[in-house]
Amino acid sequence: MTVVDQTHDGKVPIVGARWRRTKAIVARLLAAWAGVSFLVLFFARELFAWSIFGWPFSLYMVAQGLILFYVLLVVIYSLAMRRIENGTGEAR
Repeated sequence: MTVVDQTHDGKVPIVGARWRRTKAIVARLLAAWAGVSFLVLFFARELFAWSIFGWPFSLYMVAQGLILFYVLLVVIYSLAMRRIENGTGEAR
């Protein structure tokens, strides 16, 4: 599918490019989600030796840290999609 782009002379396949960029962003964020979730749980015994505010690091990460990380992933996705939808490739 081709759509006329106001910033270029002629027709550019914008829809295909946007979909490829969206899939790439989703793949990276899913990999980060799976990796961090797995690694924290896999190394929980080793992380138990560290402490933050008197709590074991592994307990802190499971109780609060991972939730903050997931919210960060949503914010990154939102900003990236806004940039793609604006069609500029740059954050505004």
